[in-house]
Amino acid sequence: MNKVTVVLICTIFHSISNYGSVLESTRDYWSMQRKGANFFNKVPGVDWFVKAKEFGIEFARLAPDKWHSVERDFLVGDADDFKEIPQKDYIVLKNVLDQAADSGMSIVITVLSLPGSRWKQNNGDKDDLRLWQQENYKNQAISFWKQLALLLKNHPAIVGYNLLNEPHPEIIECGGDYREVDFDGWYSSIKGSLEDLNLFYHDVIKAIREVDTDTPIILDTGMYATPWALRSITPVADENVIYSFHMYEPYIYTTARINKGRFTYPGPMPLYLKDSEESNGRALSSVVWDKGEIERFFKPVVQWQRDHKIPSSRILVGEFGCDRMAKGAEQYLSDLIDFFNRHSWHWAFYSFREDCWGGMDYQLGYSPYSAEYWDSLEKGECLDRFRKDNPLSDMLKAELKK
Repeated sequence: MNKVTVVLICTIFHSISNYGSVLESTRDYWSMQRKGANFFNKVPGVDWFVKAKEFGIEFARLAPDKWHSVERDFLVGDADDFKEIPQKDYIVLKNVLDQAADSGMSIVITVLSLPGSRWKQNNGDKDDLRLWQQENYKNQAISFWKQLALLLKNHPAIVGYNLLNEPHPEIIECGGDYREVDFDGWYSSIKGSLEDLNLFYHDVIKAIREVDTDTPIILDTGMYATPWALRSITPVADENVIYSFHMYEPYIYTTARINKGRFTYPGPMPLYLKDSEESNGRALSSVVWDKGEIERFFKPVVQWQRDHKIPSSRILVGEFGCDRMAKGAEQYLSDLIDFFNRHSWHWAFYSFREDCWGGMDYQLGYSPYSAEYWDSLEKGECLDRFRKDNPLSDMLKAELKK
C-alpha cells in the first residue's frame, strides 16, 4: 500500500466520522419519482447547487471530467494507464460533494472517461474504443470504480454511481444510425467478448459490491445510451441497479447544427440522419413527431420493462433535451416530461446553467447568442446576467415542482 492510498483511506474514515448517520438511505431515495438536471460544468461551485435547489431540482447528475487536474485526466489520472485515483482530484471532488450535501442536493456521479475510453472532447475529437478491445483497460476500469466506490460510499450527497456516460461499443461493428442497427444480431455476435456491455457491467458491479453494498448503481444503455439499445441489456441480479437511457430524438430536430431552423415540433421530419441534407426541410421517408410518435418511440422500452418486471423506480431518463432555439422546444420538452411522468420514470434534463455551452441552457430563452454573451463565455465570466425567466425555463421549473 503506497502513501497516496494511505492518505486517501485516512481521508475516508475522517469523512465518515464527520458525516454521522445519513438521514435518508440511498436504497430508499429512488423509491419515489425523482426529477433532476445534469451538471457537466467546467468549473464547479456551490452557487450552482443553491440555484438548482431554488429552481426545484432534486438531484444532479454530475460528471467531473471537465475539471482541472494536475494529471492528464481528472479522477482517472491517465486514461492510457490508470494506477489510482489522484489524491488532489479526490479532494476537489469531495469538497464539491460536501457543498452539494450542505445545499441539500443529491448527486448521481457519472464519468465521461474511463481507462481506455477517454472522452472524445478530451481526446482530440477522436473516439477512444480501447476499453472494448483490450482486456487490460477493462481491468483498469474495474479497479477505478472499486477505488471510487470505496472513497464515496456513505457520503450523504451520493445517491448513485452511473458507471459510464453513453457507452457505445456497438460502433466498432455497426456504426451508422441506431435505427439501422440490428441490436439482437449484433449482441449475439459479440456476447461474451470485450465488446459485451452486459459482461462489462457484471464485472464492474461485482467489484463495487465488494466494498459498497448499498449505493445504487446506474447503467446506461449502449449506442450512446439510446433507448432502443435497452433491448440488449440483460437485467442484473441486484435490485439496487437502475437502468438508464438518454432522449435526444429526433436528433435531426434537437441538434442545432443539423436542424438549422428547418424543423418544427410537432411536425414531419426525416426518419434518417442521412436524409436531412437531401430534404432541405421537405422530409424524405418522414415521420410526424408529436405526442403519439413519442408514445410509439418508447414502446420497446415499456415492453422491456414489462418483460423483465422492472419497476419504474428503477428506470431513469438520465438525459433529455433539445436546442433551446428549436421551434417548438417548449412543447417538445413538455410532451417528453408528460410521458415520463405517466410512467413514473425518474428524469434529469440536460442541462442547468452550463458554463461552457449555452445550447441547452434554457434560462437563456429562445434568443440567439449576443456578441456580449460570447465574449463573457470566452473570458469565463459569470453568465447570470443573460439568464432570465422565460416560457421555456418556466415550464421546466413548474414540472420540477409538481
